Amino acid sequence: MRHSPLLAPIVALVLWTFVMWAWLYATRIPAMRKARMALDPEQTKEEFNAQIPARARWKADNYNHLHEQPTLFYAVALTLAMLGADGALETALAWGYVALRVAHSLVQSTTNVMIRRFSIFVAASLVLLALTIRAAVLVF
Repeated sequence: MRHSPLLAPIVALVLWTFVMWAWLYATRIPAMRKARMALDPEQTKEEFNAQIPARARWKADNYNHLHEQPTLFYAVALTLAMLGADGALETALAWGYVALRVAHSLVQSTTNVMIRRFSIFVAASLVLLALTIRAAVLVF
């Protein structure tokens, strides 16, 4: 049985999300120990985050971002795969989206230079828009 080449970038982005998951805990737990933070269930997210150094928070922020716009990517890529619209262009765009999201993660998690991060986000969004338009043309 042939499977769509669009499945590989989908799985790759899910795997990348788990890389970020591991990285966030590898930095957050030591930061929490160093700050001797009490785990108070009454504490707000803002109060909790105020005690974590920014460099440790960036990984968690990015992990959360990987559960936002990429969910649209998964839906559109799976739609294209189901429609059999998984040619070279769609596959290249899907891999491009994954590469841009990985680049976004690396920038946000290391230097967090806002203009660089925003530029990568816009580029990824435009790639996702192109994939979405392709799916829309086929569905409608």
